[in-house]
Amino acid sequence: MGSIAFCAAAAATGQNAPVDDSPDAMREALADALQEREAAERRSARFEEEAAEAENAAQRAAREAAALAARIQQAEAGITAARARMAMIDRQQANLREELGREQQPVVELIAALQQASRRPLALSVMQPGSVKDIVYLRAILHNRIPQVQAGTRDLRTRLDRARELRRVELAATEALRAEEAELAARREELAEIETRERLAARSAGGSASREAERALALAEEARDLDGLVDELDRAAALRERLAALPGPRLRPARPEDAQSEADAAPVPSAARASAPTPYVLPVAGRTVTGFGAPQHSGLSRGLTLAPIAGAQVVSPAAGRVVFAGPYRGYGRIVIVEHRAGWTSLITGLARVDVNVGDDLVSGSPLGTAASSDPRITLELRQNGEPVNPLSHTR
Repeated sequence: MGSIAFCAAAAATGQNAPVDDSPDAMREALADALQEREAAERRSARFEEEAAEAENAAQRAAREAAALAARIQQAEAGITAARARMAMIDRQQANLREELGREQQPVVELIAALQQASRRPLALSVMQPGSVKDIVYLRAILHNRIPQVQAGTRDLRTRLDRARELRRVELAATEALRAEEAELAARREELAEIETRERLAARSAGGSASREAERALALAEEARDLDGLVDELDRAAALRERLAALPGPRLRPARPEDAQSEADAAPVPSAARASAPTPYVLPVAGRTVTGFGAPQHSGLSRGLTLAPIAGAQVVSPAAGRVVFAGPYRGYGRIVIVEHRAGWTSLITGLARVDVNVGDDLVSGSPLGTAASSDPRITLELRQNGEPVNPLSHTR
């Protein structure tokens, strides 16, 4: 994925990535956006296939929503690519104007010399002091500048053709941008309809989900900070896993030694041996503002902070279960997704959250949207409470 490569370059330095408007950086941004667009298109196609093969309505709805979220991210990447193209065209047009200005200088000097000569009749010029010197100067100007003007005229035709071509490409990029924006609006409307249906279905189900949400809010109020909240949720998740691993009721064995042999053969779950959830994707596509391990005023960064486009679609990095969703002091709206075997993803900085505590997610499920002004989305991946570089597991 292009955005992952771009994020990795910034994160590897452990520094905040500056905004670079050099030609090379513009070309790299365009290439990254195009790669992200292709990756989102592939994700959407995969989710659509999985939705068609789903065994029940809940699985089908989850994958349809993930497919739409991927289509939205595809359109967002298309918008980023179109804007990158337009920025490159603007830079080329500015360079072309500078070149035309330099090449017009011989013409300006020639015209000035001719205007000066035309103000005085030739007969009168010969009789005035310094007139011979002026005539010699004029002839020198004509001798030097006319070949330059002739050569410049040929170059001018070429550059004017280039200017017309740039204008044509600019119009095409503008049309592509409008088409991507229209596609984005349509996909967002479709996703909003799906989310409305899901909320109504969840509301009618009621019961345990609302009680779990109340417990999550209580934990948020009691936690000293965001790390404390994640730790409490991790402990609750570990307890659920231990309870789920307990064996169910079994018939008493005929011989005591049979019970001992069954106990010896029973597998012991180990979170330490478990690998990270796969597939694991970034919640948004965007420029890396802060890399993993970058120095900050509060210490080293525990995750990645990305700058997506305004109102960008935010998705779940991997399959899991929502254990917290809502505002948290100093972090805007956040979502905490519990994965299997002690892995947890924390996504902060959302402007809107579209999931509820207890929701089961697939990798790519829509979580909400980024802010419409100066959006910043932070992703933290933890295993048993310890921060892990998300880029080590993205693909």
